[in-house]
Amino acid sequence: MSRKKVAILISGSGSNMLALLDDMQADHPAEPCLVLSNDPAAPGLAKAAARGIDVASVDHRVFGRDRSAFEAELMKPLLAAGPDIVCLAGFMRILTAGFVSHWQGRMLNIHPSLLPRYKGLDTHARALDAGDARHGCTVHEVTPALDDGPLLGQADLEIRPGDTPATLAARVLDLEHRLYPAVLRRYAQGDRTPLFLTSDAA
Repeated sequence: MSRKKVAILISGSGSNMLALLDDMQADHPAEPCLVLSNDPAAPGLAKAAARGIDVASVDHRVFGRDRSAFEAELMKPLLAAGPDIVCLAGFMRILTAGFVSHWQGRMLNIHPSLLPRYKGLDTHARALDAGDARHGCTVHEVTPALDDGPLLGQADLEIRPGDTPATLAARVLDLEHRLYPAVLRRYAQGDRTPLFLTSDAA
């Protein structure tokens, strides 16, 4: 069986991208075909290129508030690469319904909260402010609604006394690096069953 082709969209250093690339190195149902960023200076692009992965960028700032024009350019390298699956990995642009609809059912995202709690930004501070006992991350299929879509996996941990948004973010990021590759591996094999991981030692 041929391996599924995966494109990864990033905006910054791409730590989740690297976790996905590491897992796809061998004995995997998928292989990377492109790493794409909205920032030509994103450090993750150089890291991907150093691993021999094709990279591309489309600077969103050139297009001002014209999201449709930006997405039309973003679509070009994606279509040229021909991915079966698109993974958002720290891609910090909200995508329009038109763009998402083209890839719906084939696009994944990871979000640093236990969705449906805390969609959007500042998730770690919000979990602490709410006095939550547990926090974590979620992988989901992307739909036009922000941080929505079918659940594919969650990983959670206990919030410790003295946790700050920074310490909690670091611990959750470790969970992200475990959860996202595990979900992608299953997804590329056609398994959409949600995966649940827990870690009180993270």
